[in-house]
Amino acid sequence: MPRKLKVFRTPAGFHDAYVAAPSRKAALAAWGATADLFARGAAEEVTDPALMEAPLAAPGEVVKRSRGTAEEQLAAAPAPRRAGTPTVPKKTTAKPAPRPSRTALDDAEAALDAAAAAAETERKALAQRRAALEREEKTVDRRWRAERRALEDARDAARERYDAALAKWRG
Repeated sequence: MPRKLKVFRTPAGFHDAYVAAPSRKAALAAWGATADLFARGAAEEVTDPALMEAPLAAPGEVVKRSRGTAEEQLAAAPAPRRAGTPTVPKKTTAKPAPRPSRTALDDAEAALDAAAAAAETERKALAQRRAALEREEKTVDRRWRAERRALEDARDAARERYDAALAKWRG
């Protein structure tokens, strides 16, 4: 006993493709589908007797019926392009956001430059003080060398007098 036939439908462009088949799998095979159109919601079982009549008359064959009239299909179609117009529709671009303010960056760079200039001024002042201290140190060294020579000469003279007095005392 042959299996009872069911009618299935899937959209195919401006048409609907109908097939009378015993199962969904058989309907998918008749349409040449490689994916499960029923799981995707792209195919369905038909129960309207008026739509089932033609597919049941030719079981296993795909029957195409136009979806709507020619006028309805033309009304749904996009408007024809004029010559010279781009194929891609123009995107309406939103007004770009204004450029971010650079004020904070400029202020930070100015503060950095001012601090660097102040540090350089301090370094120069320190270098001048260092040079003055080095000159003062040289003056102190010269004075010390001269004073030491004079004191060593005085010591040596005192030693000679002491040694002479000691030699005289010993006899």
